[in-house]
Amino acid sequence: QVQLVESGGGLVQAGGSLRLSCAASGSIFSIRAMGWFRQAPGKQRELVVDITSGGSTNYADSVKGRFTISRDNAKNTAFLQMNSLKPEDTGVYYCNAIATLYSGGREKVYWGQGTQVTVSS
Repeated sequence: QVQLVESGGGLVQAGGSLRLSCAASGSIFSIRAMGWFRQAPGKQRELVVDITSGGSTNYADSVKGRFTISRDNAKNTAFLQMNSLKPEDTGVYYCNAIATLYSGGREKVYWGQGTQVTVSS
């Protein structure tokens, strides 16, 4: 199994910054991609950004130029630097990883428990 633990959420004023971390642990053979999703109250979960093991990224248009994802492959950790935060960025942020285990089998998608980000106006 893979465990994902997020940290770094909190309350910040509009225009402020937060940095989220996501650490993956377990019997991991490889992680093809890691990403961040968010879910606002009453809305569907949406992709914020993801990053492959090779460093390719895919950002949602709403966060381009404000958010930056990075990844430490050796530590199976991903980071999300969020700058110029807006009230509409408020939601629960979930980390996910597409991983293959040492025990074999197909790669699967694993999710963290989520961390709350609240941006006040």
